[in-house]
Amino acid sequence: MSEACESNRTAEEPGAPAQMPDDPGGAKGHPVDVVGDGQSTLLAHSPCSVILPVHNAACWLDDCLQGLMAQDFEGSMELSAFDDASTDSSLCILESWREKLKKRGILVLVRGHKSSQPKGVGFSKNQAIAQSSGCHLCFQDADDVMMPERIRLQYEAAQNHPGAVIGCQVRREPEDSTERYTRWINGLSQEQLLTQGVPEDLLFFYQLLRLGNRPLRVDQCLLTYRYHRTAATHSVLEGTIWDLRVRFLEERVLAQWQRFTIWNAGKQGRKLYRSLGVHSRHKVEAFCDVDIKKIKKGFYTYEESQELKKPIIPIKHFSAATPPFIICVKMDLTSGLFEKNLESLHLTEGVHFYHFN
Repeated sequence: MSEACESNRTAEEPGAPAQMPDDPGGAKGHPVDVVGDGQSTLLAHSPCSVILPVHNAACWLDDCLQGLMAQDFEGSMELSAFDDASTDSSLCILESWREKLKKRGILVLVRGHKSSQPKGVGFSKNQAIAQSSGCHLCFQDADDVMMPERIRLQYEAAQNHPGAVIGCQVRREPEDSTERYTRWINGLSQEQLLTQGVPEDLLFFYQLLRLGNRPLRVDQCLLTYRYHRTAATHSVLEGTIWDLRVRFLEERVLAQWQRFTIWNAGKQGRKLYRSLGVHSRHKVEAFCDVDIKKIKKGFYTYEESQELKKPIIPIKHFSAATPPFIICVKMDLTSGLFEKNLESLHLTEGVHFYHFN
């Protein structure tokens, strides 16, 4: 969808905070240090709570909080931060900003814990949400920076589209990092946010969709999204993300289809096939491709299958294959050839095909 979103509390149920899944293994019940100034009763329901999970973010926090300070949103705001066992000066930096933000009219709520191990981003977000009072939640990573108009524009969009998750376009720092990914997420249409959008907070996003919420995007760059090797994104195993996506694909799309074709007879297509549950695998009518060698071979045998008769799946040229398709081809890598091939079939995304790339 995008790398920044604002979620109405009604996304789960009226009056309840939206919940992030706790990270696997995240222990609960440890003593929690509370750092506050008793202001929490001053603002029963702020229009917007900025949810800020923090772990060893000392080198980023000043830029992050300066971005919050510079917001041109005229409604009341609160910062709800949770420090996840930081061993650097993150907590001190948060405290040093309290008075400056208070003068700007931003209520500051900071809690944290000092366990020997961090409990994870999901746990930290849940804690920050639980202590917040805002009608809307604006999720902010400590290593990213908001543009001055971010909260105002996303809040306005949320007001116009109750129950939606509001994203935005992003700017990467360094600018040449993950260039194709940035171009992809910024270029998705509003319709493609549902069929292709995959934010980092995957479980949260999927649950919102299950509850009938929908993703929308402000088509302006409202966030500087930093890419660095210590980012929380890199702590999630690729296999975990893949499995979550496959299960959701089966639940939301494949369960509605009787048969389908996997577009890509190569590595990614075969990986998807092997990852499917038995019931979904039996629905695969064929693979399709443009690779002459694969098409001449004519079939793929699933040798690892536990079935007595190993499944043999035909491989066809894409023009001879039958929709609907699950497309496992990376976009923007074939000088437009794949896109032209897909366009030639005159299909509708979300009806005749879904991307899984």
